[in-house]
Amino acid sequence: MRKVAVIAGDGIGPEVVAEGVRALEWFRAERGVDLELWHLDLGAERYLRDGSTFPDEIRRTIEHECAAVLLGALGDARVPNFEHARDILFGMRFGFDLYANVRPVIALGDALVPLRGRTASDVNFVVFRENTEGIYAGIGGQLRRGTPDEIAINEDINTRKGVERILRAAFQYARRTGRKRLHMADKSNAMRHAHELWQRVFHELRLEYAEIEARHLFIDALCLELVRDPSQFDVIVTNNLFGDIVTDLGAALQGGLGVAASVSLNPDHPERVKLFEPVHGSAPDLVGLGRANPVATLLCVAMLLDELGYRESAAELEQAVSGAVRAGQTTPDLGGELSTRQAAEAVIARLRPR
Repeated sequence: MRKVAVIAGDGIGPEVVAEGVRALEWFRAERGVDLELWHLDLGAERYLRDGSTFPDEIRRTIEHECAAVLLGALGDARVPNFEHARDILFGMRFGFDLYANVRPVIALGDALVPLRGRTASDVNFVVFRENTEGIYAGIGGQLRRGTPDEIAINEDINTRKGVERILRAAFQYARRTGRKRLHMADKSNAMRHAHELWQRVFHELRLEYAEIEARHLFIDALCLELVRDPSQFDVIVTNNLFGDIVTDLGAALQGGLGVAASVSLNPDHPERVKLFEPVHGSAPDLVGLGRANPVATLLCVAMLLDELGYRESAAELEQAVSGAVRAGQTTPDLGGELSTRQAAEAVIARLRPR
C-alpha cells in the first residue's frame, strides 16, 4: 500500500480537498485502489498556533515514504510574508527537486471556452513549466530600503542542467503521448544572456526529436497566439515565471482557475514523490460560502490515480467530471447552481459500482 499525504491548507483548501478525498475513498472502496491517506495538520492555522511551517520530520517522511501529496491551497493574510506557504510549497518543489510543473489545459465543454468561434476541441495542450530555477529561485536583495534611492534586484537563474532537463521532459512527453507540436517560449530578444541558453539547448535537442514539429515563440507572441488560435498548440515548455503566467492564461481558455489542475514531479526519477495541487489559490473571500469549485481538485485526483498506475480509474473520474460539467452540474463560476459538495456529489454519482 502506497501512502498519499493530504494537506488541506488554507482558505477554500479544506473545502475542495474534502471532496478530493471523498473521490479517493470511493475508488479505494469500489475499485480496490490501494492507497493509504495520511492527513497532515499543516497550514496557516498550525503556524498561528505553534509557529510550525514544514517540520523536518514530516518533510523526511513525505520524501521517503509517500508516493504523492494532494495539496489544497496555501495563503493566509494573517501570516507575515506567507512564510508557511513558502516553506511548505517551495520545501517540496525545491527540496524534492520536482523540476517539472505539468499543467494540462483541456476544456471540458464548449460553453467554457471564452473565445468566439472556438470549441472545446480547440483547447487541448499541456504546459511544462520549469519549477526550480528562474526568478523564483529567490536570488537578489534590496539596498537602501525605504529611501528614495532604494534598489531592488531579483536575478533570473538558468543552468544548463535545469534548462536541458525540462526541455527534454517536454519532448519526451510529446513523443510518448503522440503529440506532434512543441513550442518553446522565452524572451531571448530582451534577456540575451539568460535566455540565449534556452535557445541554444532547444535547437540542440530538437534534432533528437525530428518527428516532432518544434518551434520557438517569444513569450508575448505565444500569449497572443494562444488567444488567437489555441488549437495550434500541443505542448508548450518555458521557464518558471513565464510558465506561471501562461498557465493562468490557459486556465482562462479552459474555463477558469476552478478547473485547472497541476502536478509537480521529477520525470528522471518516477519513484520520487509527486505533488498534485489545484492552482486556484486559497480564495479567502469564498471561504464558508460553499461556492468553491471542486473540479480542479477532482482532476488532480484523476492525475494522481494515473501517475500511480490506476489509469482506468483516472479515465473513469475524468469522464465523470466532464459529464457533470457538460450537464451543467457545477458551481456558479461555471454557470451552475450547485454548492461545492453538491458539485462533487454530481461527479461521484456518475461513477458506477461494479
